[in-house]
Amino acid sequence: MFHPALRPPLPASLSPIPPMRGVEQIPWLYDLMAALGDRGAMGRWRAWLVGSVTGAALELGVGTGRNLPRYHPSASVIATDPEIGVLRAARRRAPGVPLVAARAEALPFRDASFGTVVSGLVFCSVTDPLRGLSEVARVLHPGGELRMIEHVRASRPWVARLQDLAAPAWKWVAGGCHPNRDTERTVRSAGFAIQHDGYRARGVMRRFVARPESPP
Repeated sequence: MFHPALRPPLPASLSPIPPMRGVEQIPWLYDLMAALGDRGAMGRWRAWLVGSVTGAALELGVGTGRNLPRYHPSASVIATDPEIGVLRAARRRAPGVPLVAARAEALPFRDASFGTVVSGLVFCSVTDPLRGLSEVARVLHPGGELRMIEHVRASRPWVARLQDLAAPAWKWVAGGCHPNRDTERTVRSAGFAIQHDGYRARGVMRRFVARPESPP
């Protein structure tokens, strides 16, 4: 597939797509779980995540494409996911959106290709989140933004301990998701500045806009 943002593929040794497991391999079950979650605040947060995006945008970990119909018509979206099965489901939901099998750590796009990168509950399962965030910074326009929804490590020690105890089983069930990963802190460590406007915290859930503080 040709897209002006695409660049020649990296050597296979640098861009493997690891096999997925868990509910992500069962698109109908993933959609059912997501639909139940969207009945509450998560549905409003998803609308916030993509509803105001315009121009060239990249969605990471698109899954079955539940966000794709929510984009403004002026957005020119391309979406990625490492799992071919869910990309087929996303194709049925949004047949006009270019879809690319890729992981966050090895994005096959040219530098400064996108004004916005969208990530909804993705970096909890990225193998190397710092490398993935470096790739996000690389493909963003100068002044571009990362829009993110993510869960984080709990601030209460006893809850964080429960997350640690649950992590091995949960990673197996949920396709590599780390329930105890503090992605908000990792975003800051990767050189992004989290913006005050639009920031929300609800329990272990976060939504925010972040911008690279310096060139990648």
